[in-house]
Amino acid sequence: MSTDHSAPSDGRTEAPELAAIADSFVSARRQGRALPGFPGDIPDDLVTAYRVQDLAIAQWPDRVAGWKVGFIAPERRDGSGDERLLGPIFARQLKLTTGGQETFDVFAGGFGAVEAEYVLRLDADAPAEKTHWTPEEAATVASTLFIGMEVASSPLATINQLGPRVVVSDFGNNNGLVMGAEIPGWADRSDASLTCRTWIEGRQVGQGGATTLPGGLRAAFAFALARSARRGRPLKAGDLIATGNATGIHDILPGQRARIDFAGHGTIECLAVAATPKDEGDWRA
Repeated sequence: MSTDHSAPSDGRTEAPELAAIADSFVSARRQGRALPGFPGDIPDDLVTAYRVQDLAIAQWPDRVAGWKVGFIAPERRDGSGDERLLGPIFARQLKLTTGGQETFDVFAGGFGAVEAEYVLRLDADAPAEKTHWTPEEAATVASTLFIGMEVASSPLATINQLGPRVVVSDFGNNNGLVMGAEIPGWADRSDASLTCRTWIEGRQVGQGGATTLPGGLRAAFAFALARSARRGRPLKAGDLIATGNATGIHDILPGQRARIDFAGHGTIECLAVAATPKDEGDWRA
């Protein structure tokens, strides 16, 4: 994908139709309501979809704490060649758990799911000028690994069916991250040593681990480093990267409980609740 140098502040004037899409998603998310369909014409490519995402980020009254990585199936890729996509994780939607039950918001009438995640925290700034990364290079970046659970939720029920350009347009279909215990010495571990299982309402719905991610943790990390730099948003110390669903994407409804067991590294237990309207303040730190 070519480098995207567009500034969100300029994009509203230059592309009002993209700004209208972003505003529709932001409004629905802030009001905790579903959308009946995609609010406009679906972007022609991922570059344009990231322009919508940048416009929405500029409107969202919180700071970006990190990024989720999602895999793009081969038949759904565009001319960019990107095998993955990014979506923002906001600070107020980040929860740290020590083992107790957490709650998380999903959009009633929209899309709601949970994903087991291995979450990397950068412990040093990535070089801003480096826009291409190999998995081996990514593994040398100072970072710490944690267990986690992504809240995959959107006001648009058909978001995944409509494909990656729609997913990118709406914050990567992310509505939060629950992060648990550290997994020490991740760079010296094999992906095969990291396994996990997911339950919904006491029924196992998926199992897998780091090897479930195409190319493994390092490939997902390399993509996040490269795509972020090419977007003009190079990763910084403290940024979080949720590397991708490790047991699948598991639908969940308000009132249902999820549990993810990361073998030998802890468990995350959460209760889904229906999203409600948010206050009109600005939450940026």
